[in-house]
Amino acid sequence: MAATPTHLSISHDLTSSTSLTNLQSQAIFGSKHCFKEIEKTQLRIPASFRRKALNLQMMASGKTSGLTQEANGVITDRENNTDVFDDMKQRFLSFKKLKYMDNLEHYKSLAEAQAPKFLVIACADSRVCPSAILGFQPGEAFTVRNIANLVPSYESGPTETKAALEFSVNTLNVENILVVGHSRCGGIQALMGMKDEVDSSSFIHNWVVTGKKAKESTKAVASNLHFDHQCQHCEKTSINHSLERLLGYPWIEEKVRKGSLSLHGGYYNFVDCTFEKWTLDYGASRGKKEGSGIAVKDRSVWC
Repeated sequence: MAATPTHLSISHDLTSSTSLTNLQSQAIFGSKHCFKEIEKTQLRIPASFRRKALNLQMMASGKTSGLTQEANGVITDRENNTDVFDDMKQRFLSFKKLKYMDNLEHYKSLAEAQAPKFLVIACADSRVCPSAILGFQPGEAFTVRNIANLVPSYESGPTETKAALEFSVNTLNVENILVVGHSRCGGIQALMGMKDEVDSSSFIHNWVVTGKKAKESTKAVASNLHFDHQCQHCEKTSINHSLERLLGYPWIEEKVRKGSLSLHGGYYNFVDCTFEKWTLDYGASRGKKEGSGIAVKDRSVWC
């Protein structure tokens, strides 16, 4: 593709932290920089919220001191009157001045078309931003983020991840798919801690059960380990299971076989800030029995 790439990110609206029990919904509002009328609906959150990470339920119940719900829907702290978007606004204006305006022609071309070389499948965890840890710039990576960076099987129903796979591989013709897992993944903890395979009342359980084969593989070889170590084992195992599942998509397998697409795994350990990377060995993987795993090559650790 002759066009210069642009960056598009698809993600679920759930963010995983150390535990998924504290998942919170967040609303996104427009910037007041360009349209004054948007100021009427700005979200204001007290500084104490940021300092103490108060639970949103407490805010809704009115138990947070100094918090007032105005008639027009603006939440303010009468004592501090702190705008949670002030810092965000300054970061945006800094980006515009230092990056956008200095590379105006590049960004103009990005507005016309995209041709990224990477599809990145990463976790929605707020600590695992591919652009931040791997340095992807706008236009370089089409990104989909979901709980526990899982790839559903080709035979399963429609999901955002599958839509991203179809678009990036068949329309954008990406050359690489990189599945990025990470340490202390709340989604993997939820998977490993599940007593029943599926809890129909939980969206989280119904999603992470996608990785049940990785859980079974982990239990088979690491059942005697502490739960935390089992989770760490499963975090890496699930990446390879996702790579194996990618080969189950006919149009992905065809491109990998022809050599126009490569599949890679990555593991980001934010405890000691290391990154482990490997590549699926398609030739060696084809010789394996179905369900027996994949072969990898070019494994390296960046530290």
